[in-house]
Amino acid sequence: MPAQNKTTSPVIKALRWFFIRGRGDSPFKTILIHATLIVASIIAIYPVLRVVTISLRPNDTLLTTDLRLIPENATLDNYKEVLFGAPEKNRKSDFFLWIWNSISIVTVTSLISMILAAVSAYAFSRFKFPGRAAGLVFLLTTQMIPAGMLLLPLFIMLAQLKMINTALGLIIAYSVSSVPLTIWTLKGYYDTIPVDLEEAALIDGASRFTVFTKIILPLSTPALAIAFLFSFMGGWSEYLVARVVLQKNEIFTWPLGIFTYAQQFTVSWGQFSAASVLIAIPIMALFLYSSKWLISGLTLGSVKG
Repeated sequence: MPAQNKTTSPVIKALRWFFIRGRGDSPFKTILIHATLIVASIIAIYPVLRVVTISLRPNDTLLTTDLRLIPENATLDNYKEVLFGAPEKNRKSDFFLWIWNSISIVTVTSLISMILAAVSAYAFSRFKFPGRAAGLVFLLTTQMIPAGMLLLPLFIMLAQLKMINTALGLIIAYSVSSVPLTIWTLKGYYDTIPVDLEEAALIDGASRFTVFTKIILPLSTPALAIAFLFSFMGGWSEYLVARVVLQKNEIFTWPLGIFTYAQQFTVSWGQFSAASVLIAIPIMALFLYSSKWLISGLTLGSVKG
């Protein structure tokens, strides 16, 4: 029997070209990826824009049928009251105090976490000792415990130490939660540093402390920066633990401070939104400035050799 001449119609060829290509991405895949990214960006950005809109509205208006991002009769009065208070209403502003408390507490916490984790991670990376594997598993397991489960024992411990309503109590609470993850991050990076460098220094007469401070730490600067940044950003916006430990307005961090705009029966939505926008500006600037460190931090320790 004569062989059948199989021909492909132009429509089938066009569909195959659109959906399936042997090399490179097909147009359908490219369109799908871009459409997904656009939708995800809108979902992420739109709520932030609505917060900005609410902060510009007068008279604490929350719900309205107006969908404009810049509302009618837009005003900066909410920002002025958040920053400088309202003398005519006998209201003072503690906004800068809240920011200072947050910066000081989170910075000290990040430094303590980084120092403790740097030493501990080096021990886990370089030394063999009983319980090493179990210790690593235990550190990882602690990150799976919800923070709410630790509030009661944390409060009892700090109350017995008379550290309730103190910045030191909150620093201890934050450090306990951030050290395990920081240890894992730094250990993964230490594992990528060749042991030959340390052995050569030890042969030349250097002590283990000198090797750690003069060789390991300088080589680990990117990982240390990432560990500090992760710890800082984790404590910067934390509310639940701070709500339990701190109860005085003069030592409030900013997450506690802005909730003072929410009273029992009324909420100052305009000031609440304005404070949220003002607080987001520095952390967004820090995030954009350190984005290259954050991206590299996702792969630190993932490749050995």
